Amino acid sequence: MARDTTDQTPLSSVSDMTAYLAAGSKPNEQFRIGTEHEKFVFFRADNRPVPYFGDASISALLKGLQEKSHWEPIMDGDNIIGLGEPTGMGAISIEPGGQFELSGAPLETIHQTCKESNQHLATLREIAEPMGIRFLGIGGSPKWTLAETPRMPKSRYDIMSRYMPKVGTKGLDMMYRTCTIQVNLDFSSEDDMRRKMRVSMKLQSLATALFASSPFTEGKPNGLSSWRGDIWRDTDNRRSGLLDFTFRDDFGFEDYVKWALDVPMYFVVRDGRYHDCTHVTFRQFMNGALKGEIAAWEPTMGDWTNHLSTLFPDVRLKRFLEMRGADGGPWRRICALPAFWVGLLYDDAALAAADELTKDWTFDEVNALRDIVPVQGLKADIKGHKLLDVAREVVGISRDGLKNRARVNGDGQDESVFLAPLDEVLAKKGTLADDLLMLYHGRWNGSVEPVFEEYQY
Repeated sequence: MARDTTDQTPLSSVSDMTAYLAAGSKPNEQFRIGTEHEKFVFFRADNRPVPYFGDASISALLKGLQEKSHWEPIMDGDNIIGLGEPTGMGAISIEPGGQFELSGAPLETIHQTCKESNQHLATLREIAEPMGIRFLGIGGSPKWTLAETPRMPKSRYDIMSRYMPKVGTKGLDMMYRTCTIQVNLDFSSEDDMRRKMRVSMKLQSLATALFASSPFTEGKPNGLSSWRGDIWRDTDNRRSGLLDFTFRDDFGFEDYVKWALDVPMYFVVRDGRYHDCTHVTFRQFMNGALKGEIAAWEPTMGDWTNHLSTLFPDVRLKRFLEMRGADGGPWRRICALPAFWVGLLYDDAALAAADELTKDWTFDEVNALRDIVPVQGLKADIKGHKLLDVAREVVGISRDGLKNRARVNGDGQDESVFLAPLDEVLAKKGTLADDLLMLYHGRWNGSVEPVFEEYQY
């Protein structure tokens, strides 16, 4: 999230919070595609991470982009921490370890998504090149220790960094040493949200397997296909992972609200200052737990929307749905990830087919899959079927959905071409993580250094 909101609208009831989510419903013709991608920032000369301060730095990149684009700077105290497009159509932010993120505008087609990411990367290279800076597109930091990884001067990250070791063993790795590609998609009603969330929650581990690209840690193979996927198994399980109630046929917006109410908060913002609230849940906050601790202690809509942004289930519900399972990856995968999910969720026949395929998958079975995919990738099993075979079927459903979109839209723009990276994975029965390991044990002669050259943007 690029900017924490300060909306002061009073918040008094579960119905207010439920209505906020329900207000995201929109007609199908207004559905859009919002794609986010993160990348590691490094110095070309020696593959060191780029710090926040200095002439060649994260802050210098942000300031250079601001001058070139005229986007509005987002500040945390005296520090620039992001950029916002003036009309709210897109943002640039920095993750805790300096990972550089584009949160794309809500667009109509994957073709537009590809153009957007390509333009962003081209502009970024213009600014970065004189500084000797480049960008790496994979899912996990392949070389740097936590101690070597810089920390961005962002108030919410300070609070998270103190809190993470209290609730899991891998939260700091998640914050500082992972990158992802995500897509945000719309729903038309509570029933539509329900079906899309149920299907995508069940299939998120399949996306983790297909996009796995994090087999290295601190310069060596880590025994995993998706280190990032494994990290999410023990980051903060009260606010992440699978949500069992989404497997029910009758869940709705209020169920998500009730779950979110009992997740500990990170912060509230008052007069530009972040107050650590990790000792209370949002429900306790609603019941007056911060009275006497902070001025203006009454909950606001801004507090609620900020809280929603600090929840990390595999599929996150806001006024849209966020697909959160995939590792970061090379440029073609920035297009492939939204194509995969748009094909499945934005065509009625494809959504029905995906729902039918996964209808008998229980919470326990999907959770078990989520546990083994980081190690086994597409070699994992679900209900006696190899995940590779399931992947072939699901990618086929997605392709049909994308072709149907082209027919319905009548614009001749077949978005199924963007599934090509996944077709390659299925054809060779191996992921990008497998490719990276093959290179490490072969041409790279047991070194991860070449990854910075060969997989940079």
